Amino acid sequence: MNTPEYHLYIAGEWMPGVSARPNVNPSDTSDVIGLYAQADAGLAHRAIAAAARARPAWAASTPQQRFDVLDAVGGELLARKEEIGRMLSREEGKTLPEGMGEVARAAMIFKFFAGEALRTPGDLLPSVRPNVGVEVFRQPVGTVGLITPWNFPIAIPAWKIAPALAYGNTVVFKPAELVPGSAWLLAEILSRTALPKGAFNLVMGAGSAVGQAFVDSPEVQAISFTGSVATGRRIIAGAAARGAKVQCEMGGKNPLVVLDDANLEQAVETAVQGSYFSTGQRCTASSKLIVAAGIHDRFVQAMRERMARLNVGHALRAGVDIGPVVDERQLAQNLSYLDIARREGAQAIIGGETLERDTVGYFQAPALVTGTEPGMRINREEVFGPVASVLRARDYDEALHLANDTEFGLASGICTTSLKYATHFRQHAQAGMVMVNLPTAGVDYHVPFGGTKASSYGPREQGRHAAEFYTTVKTAYIAS
Repeated sequence: MNTPEYHLYIAGEWMPGVSARPNVNPSDTSDVIGLYAQADAGLAHRAIAAAARARPAWAASTPQQRFDVLDAVGGELLARKEEIGRMLSREEGKTLPEGMGEVARAAMIFKFFAGEALRTPGDLLPSVRPNVGVEVFRQPVGTVGLITPWNFPIAIPAWKIAPALAYGNTVVFKPAELVPGSAWLLAEILSRTALPKGAFNLVMGAGSAVGQAFVDSPEVQAISFTGSVATGRRIIAGAAARGAKVQCEMGGKNPLVVLDDANLEQAVETAVQGSYFSTGQRCTASSKLIVAAGIHDRFVQAMRERMARLNVGHALRAGVDIGPVVDERQLAQNLSYLDIARREGAQAIIGGETLERDTVGYFQAPALVTGTEPGMRINREEVFGPVASVLRARDYDEALHLANDTEFGLASGICTTSLKYATHFRQHAQAGMVMVNLPTAGVDYHVPFGGTKASSYGPREQGRHAAEFYTTVKTAYIAS
């Protein structure tokens, strides 16, 4: 049986790349989903030029035209939720219910921004001078380069592509190399809408070629990136140097505080959901659990018991709670951090071992590292796998200090029944998103997403705040 091949989408045409990369199922490495075309810098610049040519037509489109395109995409995603969710789970490794849920979320993002296309904000104001009116309105920023990660292969593309198109921009989209399948399906849906040729382009390939083309090209007015801190900082330096607009989401080391007064069962479920579901491969995952001394031992024991009941296996199998790690490299990184924790003096590691199943894949038992100290690397660096560490805190004040003791600031959570502590934590946690008695991983599509410190750069993503990045403000004065 021949392996199917999937092409790039540039200027309204499907075309081969300079090479092809296999898309391998991490639940079963014998399953090659397809061969996906890879672009080089030349093809990336060709796509950028196509988007630049399409800019005037799409910028001049009506709100109704933009609504129709985005609403149609959202409707088709919902109708094909199971099919596309299966592809997502097959290539990324999250369980099928999680994959289908992500596709549904992507659909609602498109539908939300379809509505936003009809209500782009603006103001009509009187001037301080007589007989003069002032109009403040938003216009598209231009051509945008979008670079997305592998952990949410359709939701994160949706929350970048949908607002970009809603506000009249043209798009060149580079998905993560590990997960081209979901991106290709989304591009195929967009290819059948009423978008002008070149208004949306799919260029799969290496960041060193495609991403760098975005950074270098004067025809790319804005870049939105989600990925590692190191890559994000290179994009910021390169794009900002030529005056391009930049938005980066770059990860986190998210704390979850558990106070003595917390509901133990609720706190354990909150920690397990936030730390281990989606195989812990979420930038908002609770990777640092800060537990007050009075509840610490009971919490750790309850976590051990709950983790023992988690079923790790093939992402498409019924009853599986946690799928595989995305690839061999990520699995090796997870295991390396556990070895480092042992060498640095962590007292115990619950789980963490690789697992054998009836298919060859990258399966790992969820890990809990206890008896850690604040300076250990397991508490400082983002692991990005089903690994969480535990820090013991004397009281709330120390717990808050430990929660904020990080270069990152994406999400922060607390489990407590105290309104006093919940209110104080919401105000003083140094993070862009704060959760009370909820997992740190899990956000709505209609409100802002983003962090502080090293986690984020530029305007927020999602919700109405997306207009801050995807538009530019113009002020017009009119004499009567």
